[in-house]
Amino acid sequence: MHELIKWKDSPQRKPLILKGARQVGKTWLMREFGKRYYKKIAYVNFDNNHRMQQVFSEDFSIDRLLMAINAETGVPITPEDTLLIFDEIQEAPKAIASLKYFCEEAAQYHIVAAGSLLGVAIHGGASFPVGKVNTLRLYPLTFVEFLYAVGEEGLAALLEQGDWELIRTFEDKFASWLKNYYYVGGMPESVKIFAETHDYHAARRMQSDLIDMYEADFGKHVEARELPRLRMVWNAIPVQLAKENKKFFFGQVKKGARAKDFEIAIEWLLDCGLITRVHRVAKPAIPLKAYQEMNAYKLFFLDVGLLGAISGIEARSLLDGNRFFVEFKGALTEQYVCQQLIADKGYEPFYFSSESNKYEIDFMIQQGLTVIPIEVKAEHNVHAKSLRAYVAKHKPTTAVRLSMNNYRQEEWLTNIPLFAIHRLEFGS
Repeated sequence: MHELIKWKDSPQRKPLILKGARQVGKTWLMREFGKRYYKKIAYVNFDNNHRMQQVFSEDFSIDRLLMAINAETGVPITPEDTLLIFDEIQEAPKAIASLKYFCEEAAQYHIVAAGSLLGVAIHGGASFPVGKVNTLRLYPLTFVEFLYAVGEEGLAALLEQGDWELIRTFEDKFASWLKNYYYVGGMPESVKIFAETHDYHAARRMQSDLIDMYEADFGKHVEARELPRLRMVWNAIPVQLAKENKKFFFGQVKKGARAKDFEIAIEWLLDCGLITRVHRVAKPAIPLKAYQEMNAYKLFFLDVGLLGAISGIEARSLLDGNRFFVEFKGALTEQYVCQQLIADKGYEPFYFSSESNKYEIDFMIQQGLTVIPIEVKAEHNVHAKSLRAYVAKHKPTTAVRLSMNNYRQEEWLTNIPLFAIHRLEFGS
């Protein structure tokens, strides 16, 4: 919401495209933003709206388009005080292209567009108005947002203020809520149900419905010959994350399979925002992106709760810490960290392994002109052999271990509690 307000007030404002997977809350956010900060909202949903698809397919006369939107919504459209919302815009490729003309010829109108399959539409040939739009990506709720949603404003405020002594005092509460977050995840509907009922089974049913919906999308939008490969990738991710070496091996998806066999399937899932790809870097140097290896990567899900749901983890397993969870906790913890690095902190994570593969650093992030290695430990056991070996060889100015231990600044690393990843901050 803060980002949307900044967009509204910016003198360089362009039509805004809100990206994100289905059901992360894009429609609610656009409508709520309009309700709070504009006098009027003209909402157009292009999904199954053949009339408006046709209107935008004919020409890009701004006056004509505004008249049609007025006729469709019944809302008189005036500059500055009306928010135009184009939802499921990927269903009308010409509507995506029209944003260029709104930017160039009618910048006084405030337009927010969204589409969960937008990336798929662009790769399918829809013209994208490069340089003529602003973009913003919406993710599932972060752990801090989850705390606010379940009524733990005090705990969320502690993380935002960064008082380590007080955070340590409430360590048990943070740890308990983190386990709940691992199970419920950050998908808004699942969080809403859990916040209202504290019913794990109801939250899981919601997650299962979401997974069914995503898998139904596969059949609707993917070519028949690609569908089996896409499903194989989707179902292989939990298996790959459960391994000690989490690099995605295609031979374990299908015997004899090669990377090129699954390129289209992986790109489709990335375009939909359903998965995240974390590339290995050949060298821990600035800029990290210049050293990424295109054929070596890990794949993560959109949300930690969905990973638990598709893997069949029961609430009892997670909360009691039985053997099944103990074996899978590394996968859940890395998924959680990846999710927070991207959605909460805005980093693009990579990972690194030594030339001899003797050690691996779970995540590498770039802060200014510094490369920061991050080792992830699911519990209190913090024998950071890989991180120590990396530090001895590469001598980074900062090294981080995320674990269930309290905050501690040591000579060669900083330990940050997993539940306090929001406090992962460094100097410029």
